[in-house]
Amino acid sequence: MDRVIFHCDLNCFYASVELLSHPELREVPVAVAGDPASRHGIILAKNEPAKQCGVKTAETIWQAKKKCPNLVLLPAHHKLYREYSNKVNAIYDEYTDLAESFGIDESWLDVTNTLHLFGGDAKALANAIRQRVKRELGLTLSVGVSFNKVFAKLGSDMKKPDATTVIPIDGWQNIVWPQPLGNLLYAGRAATQTLKKYGIETIGQLAACDPAMPEQLLGKMGR
Repeated sequence: MDRVIFHCDLNCFYASVELLSHPELREVPVAVAGDPASRHGIILAKNEPAKQCGVKTAETIWQAKKKCPNLVLLPAHHKLYREYSNKVNAIYDEYTDLAESFGIDESWLDVTNTLHLFGGDAKALANAIRQRVKRELGLTLSVGVSFNKVFAKLGSDMKKPDATTVIPIDGWQNIVWPQPLGNLLYAGRAATQTLKKYGIETIGQLAACDPAMPEQLLGKMGR
């Protein structure tokens, strides 16, 4: 039996939770900042309008404001985020006892042995979970559906916000090989930049090269 793995990623999680209390700000650029009163604080999360302005997580407030002068800053409420994360995880637990958190806003769900209880259609179940989280909690998810954790994670990153992406066991190469190498789980920035210098920019190009080549190239980084 082929495995059926979901990767569920809450979209703009911190910002989305804050906007539940500020619905009037949904259509304007909003960011959650560690210290909104300080120009030297950093951006912890941003909503889609802010993302479209080029605002990035972990950059300083002054950098974000330079890109987006009308950016609205909200303080962080970490206890609230944990509460909503627990609520979402409780929903996941109703579909499988094999749920694995990957940070506060991401989880893998192995529904291989429970899918038949919910109709047997993996994409339909992923959509149902997305709709339920939105209906009950007001938050949106992107879900990747595949036969392993790495591709499920890749799928959830491909379409955001509020989408389901399937990477099937038949023909997965057509979807995965063209993806930028940096989209692969644990492919760090330093490694991808090093490999790019040698013409390795996609997952497919990495898979096609001599296995010893990336090891040799990346081994130089530590010297």
